Amino acid sequence: MRRDLMKTARFAALHFSIGFGVAYLISGSLPVALGVALIEPAVNTVAFFFRERAWRASETDEAADTEAGPRVEDHHSFRNLRSLALAG
Repeated sequence: MRRDLMKTARFAALHFSIGFGVAYLISGSLPVALGVALIEPAVNTVAFFFRERAWRASETDEAADTEAGPRVEDHHSFRNLRSLALAG
């Protein structure tokens, strides 16, 4: 959880800087650029935090699937690889 929060904070700082710079280049207005840079990255930062949590959960699910033993796809892939090796 701490790692997710740290990554989210770094993402927020980077995203704020880029958002402010782009908005200022487009608008030429500091208040408009500040408004865009505060609202848009804030929404993306919250979304990024939850995406990181979901990604971590999916990695855990994949690890559990790996521990369950070989899958049917693995067997077929091995059989195809072996037949190609013997044919070559």
